[in-house]
Amino acid sequence: MKLEKLGSFGAGADRFDAPFQDIWEAFFAAQVLVFRALRLTAPEFISFAKKFGKPEPHVIDQFHYPEHADILILSNVVKDGKPTGLADAGTYFHTDYSYLDMPARATMLYSIQVPKLGGDTLFADQYTAYDDLAPAMKKRLHGLVALHHYGNRNNLDERTRTVASVLSEEQRQKVTWVRHPIARKHPITGRTALYAVSGTSFRIEGMPDDEALDLLEELRVHATHEKYQYRLKYGVGDVVVWDNASLLHSATLIDPNHARTLWRITIKEERRPS
Repeated sequence: MKLEKLGSFGAGADRFDAPFQDIWEAFFAAQVLVFRALRLTAPEFISFAKKFGKPEPHVIDQFHYPEHADILILSNVVKDGKPTGLADAGTYFHTDYSYLDMPARATMLYSIQVPKLGGDTLFADQYTAYDDLAPAMKKRLHGLVALHHYGNRNNLDERTRTVASVLSEEQRQKVTWVRHPIARKHPITGRTALYAVSGTSFRIEGMPDDEALDLLEELRVHATHEKYQYRLKYGVGDVVVWDNASLLHSATLIDPNHARTLWRITIKEERRPS
C-alpha cells in the first residue's frame, strides 16, 4: 500500500466534524483514515462510529467498556493484579469479524496510551493483491468459497502471543462456521479483493483439506507481501478507521512493560455483496 493511499484528516476536532459525506467518500477511497490528536469521551466516540453503521459488540465481553458494550478495551495494563483490557489482540494478519456471517465494514481505534516502541498496525491492500494475481489464478478462484471460523489458521497454540485471543467455553459456543468468497466483491465500491485469506479461513468448500490449505497459504503469502503493506504509527488521541472488506491488518507486538490502551468499535456490514 502506498503512503499516499492513507487518508489523513489532520489534527483537531474540527477535522473530526467535517461533513460526513466527505469522510465516507474518503474512507472508501483511501481504505484507512486517521484523525490526529483528538480528545473524546466514550459517547462521542460511539456517536461518530455509528455514522458508519451499526456497531457489533465483540464476543470477548469481559473487556467491554463498562457503560458501553460497543467499545472493546484493548490494553496490556494490569491493575490490582487484573488485566484492564484485551492484550496482544490480532497480532497476525486477519480481517475483523470474518468469522461472522455478516462481517465487519469498519473498525475504529481510539488511541489513549501509546508505548515508547512498537504498537503499530500493519495494513495489506487486498484490492491490489487480487489485481496482481495471474489470470490463471483469478480464474481458479472464481466461485471458490472459503469456510471461516474464529481463530488464527497459522497458530492454534493458546500459550503464544500470536494465537487468536482465547475465548471462554461460553464464548466458543457463540461462534460457528461461516462462508465467504475468496475473491469477494466489495459491497460498496464493487471492486474485487482477496478476502480474509489469512486468519479465519481454514477450509474451501468442495476441496480436500490439504489442497485447500496449500492454496490458502499460497494466497496468504502473496496477499501479505511487503509491497502491499502500510505501517501506521499512533499518537495519543488518534482515531483510526479502516475498511475491512479491502484490507488485512495485523497488530505489532510490544514490550509488555510499555503501556498501551485503545478503545475499539467494529461496525458490521448492512448487506451482503451481490
